[in-house]
Amino acid sequence: MIANIFHKGKPYQVDFYQPIDISIPLTASKECVSAWYVEPMKIEPVVNGNWVGDVNKGGSVNFRNITFNPHGNGTHTECVGHISKENHSINKTFSRFMFIAELITVLPEQLDNGDFVINRKQIMQALMGLSNTEALVIRTLSNGLNKLNMQYSNTNPPYILKDAIDYMNDLGIEHLLIDMPSIDKEVDAGKLEAHHAFWNYPQQPWLNKSITEMIYVPNEIIDGTYLLNFQIASFENDASPSKPVLYKIF
Repeated sequence: MIANIFHKGKPYQVDFYQPIDISIPLTASKECVSAWYVEPMKIEPVVNGNWVGDVNKGGSVNFRNITFNPHGNGTHTECVGHISKENHSINKTFSRFMFIAELITVLPEQLDNGDFVINRKQIMQALMGLSNTEALVIRTLSNGLNKLNMQYSNTNPPYILKDAIDYMNDLGIEHLLIDMPSIDKEVDAGKLEAHHAFWNYPQQPWLNKSITEMIYVPNEIIDGTYLLNFQIASFENDASPSKPVLYKIF
């Protein structure tokens, strides 16, 4: 289905029959992507006396409890409530769920201390001053299928420097998506400089902005402009598991 949309006075066409799901499926397996030392997600049937919520065990229906951590188990979207003393909910962050997004591919650069980072110069070169995008999707290299089941805890993954975040803010980026478990260094004494800079917290927090982590963008998807659809659960929490979907626009 081809649809016409307009953004900032510019016309686009979108093929809604060609979705590109950039989330990683959540499974109750040690092979599922994880971070922050969390246990794998658990999916367990409810047991009430002699009744069990599992058809294969004699139950009339499958009726299961699910236990997980949205930040550590799979693709998730978070709001400023992730770092704020105030209680902000991801469910109240979005007033709409479709955004113009730019997909870029970046090879993190190595610092003298051995860390791999994404810096301001790389973002500037990739975006070239683009001013009409609302969301930025970052695919990092290398981009193997191991990202689908990577166990990130204690691996010091690549992260984004504050100066790169400042540039994104200057461009008006409202939603940032990346295939790493965090935009900040894994162990940074709790500073979370990139998170604080992106949300301008605690000065004058931007409550409409979100960060999505642990996505996966297949290599065959080319860099460029897309329509981004956010799909989240209606959790009154700082974060929710999410399913960001891209649609090519032309």
